[in-house]
Amino acid sequence: MVEQLSPVPVATPTVTTTPDATPSNAVGISIKHLYKIFGPNPAQHLAAVQQGMSKQVLRDEHGHVLGLRDINIDMPAGGIQVVMGLSGSGKSTLIRHINRLIEPTAGELWAGEQNVMVMSAGELRRFRRERTAMVFQNFALFPHLTVQENTEYGLQVQHVAHKKRRDAAARWIERVGLKGYEDNYPNQLSGGMQQRVGLARALTNDAPILLMDEAFSALDPMIRSDMQSVLLDIQQELGKTIVFITHDLEEALRLGDRIAILRDGEVIQQGTGQQIVLKPADDYISSFIKDVNRGRVIRCRTLMTPGVTVDGPSVDASLVLEEVARVLSAEGKDAANVTNSRGKLLGSITMNDLIAAMVPPKTGATTEPD
Repeated sequence: MVEQLSPVPVATPTVTTTPDATPSNAVGISIKHLYKIFGPNPAQHLAAVQQGMSKQVLRDEHGHVLGLRDINIDMPAGGIQVVMGLSGSGKSTLIRHINRLIEPTAGELWAGEQNVMVMSAGELRRFRRERTAMVFQNFALFPHLTVQENTEYGLQVQHVAHKKRRDAAARWIERVGLKGYEDNYPNQLSGGMQQRVGLARALTNDAPILLMDEAFSALDPMIRSDMQSVLLDIQQELGKTIVFITHDLEEALRLGDRIAILRDGEVIQQGTGQQIVLKPADDYISSFIKDVNRGRVIRCRTLMTPGVTVDGPSVDASLVLEEVARVLSAEGKDAANVTNSRGKLLGSITMNDLIAAMVPPKTGATTEPD
């Protein structure tokens, strides 16, 4: 086993946001009234499920399993959409509907202007090869191929010229911190290194949609945090439409431009990290966020007042609230201007905003997100 790599140098600080300008080739995803029933005759029970039949009755009396019920999510082009929930909530089932690895029982799936549901077999193959790329929890690398060969595999399937695909793969191998390991095989790499290969392979494919199913869940905490930083840094550069599945709220809050929380195949709440943490929809959501150190998780971008300037210091949009509070205290100011990594003014944030945001919500909160 090769020693674990040291963290890849990334832009500091990491910004949890989409690029300043959404790339022209960015593709948004729209999911409308999506249902999935597993069993021999799902269509036979669809109407009853749509009318409110419970998951338990469907299973116990009809021998079918409800995977998803009436999912409606608009995923931003060029942004990171996190879908989270506990085991069995339907999050992995949902992500596999986007490229129709799982066929829905009913509903609509749109990738930009493309209706995924009406694609022929050939169109669907091209969509999977050229428009989407996947990164899995278990890495899904070919054990008999080297790092270089694994990384360029997607372009090889597309019959891209040998030199072009090697150059593209080499660029992303270096970008994820694996330069020098091109000729190693997966079993010669640590788990964190193998996940870097999976990410490099997905990026080499240059698809506008990146689907990541529990991609970092198998990694040790330090390596997981490092991979999150790598992903955010690359996202700042590329502006992919990323769908990221996780069961970890802090990971969701760090990565997600928007978050959807699932329970038993249904969306319980969706919105920005600010909306979910500051205004949980019900006790179930409150139970998710009750142990979150809000000052160390919420970043000032989610809390700022857009477009407003104040007499105070400038802070980067990626700073968490505790860091902003320290800056304000050191400067003796009550408010700060929020800028992006390039120094562009985005808005402002006040000490009162910080204090209010750090107070945990009361159990039983029912306020809907703004």
